[in-house]
Amino acid sequence: MNSWKKVALGGASVLAIATLAACGSSTSSTSSSSSYTSSSTNPKDIKGSVSLMVDTATVPAYKTLAASFMKEYPNVKVTVATNPNGSANAKQDIAKDPAKYADVFKVPNDQLGALAEAGYINPLPATQVSWIKSNDIAIAATAVTWKGSVYAYPQDQQSNIIFYNKSKMKTAPATWTDFTAATPIGTDFSNAYNWYPAFLSNGTVLFGKDGETLTGTTAANAQGVQALKWFAAQKANAGVKNSGTALLADFQAGKTSAVLDGPWDATNIQKFLGSNMGVTTLPTIDFGSGSKQMQAFSGVGTLAINAKTPTADIPAANALAQYLSNEESQMALYKAEAAIPVSTSAQTNSTITADPVAQAVIKQVANDTLMPKMPEMATFWTEAAPIIQNAYLGKTPAAQFQTQLTKFVADISKAVN
Repeated sequence: MNSWKKVALGGASVLAIATLAACGSSTSSTSSSSSYTSSSTNPKDIKGSVSLMVDTATVPAYKTLAASFMKEYPNVKVTVATNPNGSANAKQDIAKDPAKYADVFKVPNDQLGALAEAGYINPLPATQVSWIKSNDIAIAATAVTWKGSVYAYPQDQQSNIIFYNKSKMKTAPATWTDFTAATPIGTDFSNAYNWYPAFLSNGTVLFGKDGETLTGTTAANAQGVQALKWFAAQKANAGVKNSGTALLADFQAGKTSAVLDGPWDATNIQKFLGSNMGVTTLPTIDFGSGSKQMQAFSGVGTLAINAKTPTADIPAANALAQYLSNEESQMALYKAEAAIPVSTSAQTNSTITADPVAQAVIKQVANDTLMPKMPEMATFWTEAAPIIQNAYLGKTPAAQFQTQLTKFVADISKAVN
């Protein structure tokens, strides 16, 4: 699963697909998906033609699910297309021409606020909202809620975790200090998805505790400065290797004994470590004022419905998105793409409970901060990365940390709409 791969690890690889369909419709529609109420629960009564856009690498899995959907909904035609720029760029891509974008599309939850404010997506019908809240874990429902309304169907969740080589460390250390005491741990300090949560771990908040308060970021305080000083100190830490894009290559070559990564790389790591693959939640970390539990950004992959979908096709679009988000589909995507399900029932499935990667993600999410859905997250991603990277590299003197953080908070606290 790679909803955040462009943010976290670079773009998805390009795979050939057999069928490409025109996305969306040239027919403009001002109808709201919240106005849709099905008069029948019989799949044969749902009619329409809808397009589905997902990440390139996941197209085969979604084609299989779409085929199963069309057997159950024989009067709905689904065409599956690839998003060449990845779902991480859904917000930018739909803005180019909403009427030509897909009817149903994959998008990470942190973009939902911007999409809703721009009118690219509409609130879901009440029946679908009730289904989501009864079907999925609480954080998933929260992840797709913006200003009190639900805007998308949650499918999967992500969080940073740590993979380690059991041949180099028999058990996972509980602290960052112990993790970096022997051979190095690999990471990428240029990646804000990985490392901005250090500020959160040290007690600051991003867009308030609710993640929806424009002026609620508190990084420009003593805890924020302390976090930057910690980043600067890691340059001299022999137990830390800033591998960057060579994260997996260094791990495979034995240059690092562990990596701060996510479930999207579990399959590759399993291939070269085999039975030596260990996985654990993030350790505790001391920024200078005592041990703190290390947080990550908890992200939820979702399916949203284009507000420009023709009125006649809205029931089909909702039926498809709900079908692709049900327990069976989430489990199918887990098996095909290692996407960690958010279905309450799926998370208790014996396959999931026996998977150490899935369990590490599920446990880590309980410690995490849910990625905010603010439209201002676009500014956040642009400005957070260089602040962290430059502190680590020593390009920013410690005397400037407070000034930089004050500017950063001011910049992301300006409304973009």
